[in-house]
Amino acid sequence: MIQLQDKVIVVTGASSGIGQAIALTCANAGACVVVNYRQSNTSAKKVVEEITRSGGNAIAIQADMSDEQQIQDLITQSTARFGKIDGWVNNAGADILTGEGAKADFDNKLQQLIDVDLKGTMQACWLMEKEFRDLGHGVFVNMSWDLSIHGFQGQNPQIFAATKAGVLGFTRSFAKSVGPNIRANVVSPGWIATAFVEEHMQRDYYDARISEIPLSRFGRPEDVAAAVLFLVSDDASYITGESININGGLV
Repeated sequence: MIQLQDKVIVVTGASSGIGQAIALTCANAGACVVVNYRQSNTSAKKVVEEITRSGGNAIAIQADMSDEQQIQDLITQSTARFGKIDGWVNNAGADILTGEGAKADFDNKLQQLIDVDLKGTMQACWLMEKEFRDLGHGVFVNMSWDLSIHGFQGQNPQIFAATKAGVLGFTRSFAKSVGPNIRANVVSPGWIATAFVEEHMQRDYYDARISEIPLSRFGRPEDVAAAVLFLVSDDASYITGESININGGLV
């Protein structure tokens, strides 16, 4: 069983969905967890409460991952609370599929994805690298998309693939730049049963996607979290610059 005792893990975009599952999984493995959120203060506090009820240690910290100063503030506040950071999970992503994000034109959607998913990931890695070098070790896990290289039809997938492929390319180059004491890897989820799938995906579209997946189901947020747990742990100490697809064999 993987253990993260005495480790501090920051998870961005951790108030719901995959980020929430990652935060809970790391906490269950013994880590102190920073639950980052941009707007969902109530949801983030519920994640923290769930962790603390189980005997874990967590704190919720607000920060917009498209803002460099707020990323630095997140690092500063996390370090002030726990004394260090051992792992950083860049899970936060722009929502272009629901709410106001879905109503935006494609130029605006693309800019949101660039600012949060790509630039935000890069800035967090560059800022946190300095902390890891002072500490003498550290690990990053960045979030891409399994179909970013293979492609998927539609305009939303085009701009999503463009930014997530950028995350993959950046991480592989970054990993070659920051070794030997700092590792950086990518997790690339496929079709995951998040709230969007449950609330917005039409049944015929869902069934069509299922038919393409060798394991015949959508993944769970916990499936992604299990891969992240492995990568931030010492069990993955000889893995860097890699991408793990969590997609039931789709790609």
